[in-house]
Amino acid sequence: MKTFANVFLGLFILKASIAAPPTDSINYDTDTYDVDLEDLDKIYDYNEGLSVDHGEIEIGTVLPIVNRPILSPEPLLEEAEEEEESTPKLVDGSSPQGPLSPGVQGPETSAGISTCILCTCIITTVYCDDHNLDAVPPLPRETTHVYLRFNKISKINKNDFANLNKLQKIDLTSNYISEIDEDAFRNLPQLNELIIRENKIRQLPELPNSMSLLDVSHNRLGRKGIKNEAFKDMNDLRVLYLSDNDLDHIPIPLPDTLQALHLQDNNIQEMHEDTFCKMKDLTYSRRALEDIRLDGNPINLSKTPQAYICLPRIPIGRLV
Repeated sequence: MKTFANVFLGLFILKASIAAPPTDSINYDTDTYDVDLEDLDKIYDYNEGLSVDHGEIEIGTVLPIVNRPILSPEPLLEEAEEEEESTPKLVDGSSPQGPLSPGVQGPETSAGISTCILCTCIITTVYCDDHNLDAVPPLPRETTHVYLRFNKISKINKNDFANLNKLQKIDLTSNYISEIDEDAFRNLPQLNELIIRENKIRQLPELPNSMSLLDVSHNRLGRKGIKNEAFKDMNDLRVLYLSDNDLDHIPIPLPDTLQALHLQDNNIQEMHEDTFCKMKDLTYSRRALEDIRLDGNPINLSKTPQAYICLPRIPIGRLV
């Protein structure tokens, strides 16, 4: 039995060998490889000191993006500079990132908070409305317009606006101001608009001659709150609002540039014929002054008809 199995296995192996396809011998051309190792450098121009640029693809392998170095930072810097130039600057030179940008600084208040973070600074304008302030906060030197309405400021000190040579407008509407230092506004060379209505002011301080608009309505000036000839040299003054101040007279002389004079709701009882006009010069005319409000005063305008002869229209008020 064992002998039969060996014979059967031998026949199977012989049959398989005859059925297999013939194989040809492979001849290698040794001339192709007849190159010395010393000549390999010349053929492939190999340079041992050559640095590999890891930013390029090497034999199908790419370095991870996180490890790639920035090859050309110059264009990125140029783009950053262009973006910085196109971004509007704030009072302190920083760029706005919103109403209360963390990058906006400015001088610090007494509480240690930067004014332009406590308030809102846009270009050269500072908005501090309705912030429950009891004093004027320190302002950046480049400030041109400042709004401090609806606060609790009770006094304006001489240093509150000191060294703000570019300041053009101050709005202190609706505070509790009862006292203003004499030099608080006088040394502001470009100040042309001052709005201090709805306060408790009893004495108007000296103002710069650059004023074009002054609104002191709804205060407590009374008969002595305005100095003699307070507006005489304000040759750019166009709007003067003094309504509701318990005044008993019209503050004269008034500059020829004046266009609007509001004196309603005071205690003015009489008017002189030369308040607006010059009775000794009948050719004189005051064509700019078109808006005079005297309604709400105990004065009868019909008693002094000659006082309006130089005006383009008569004042608004009681005529009987």
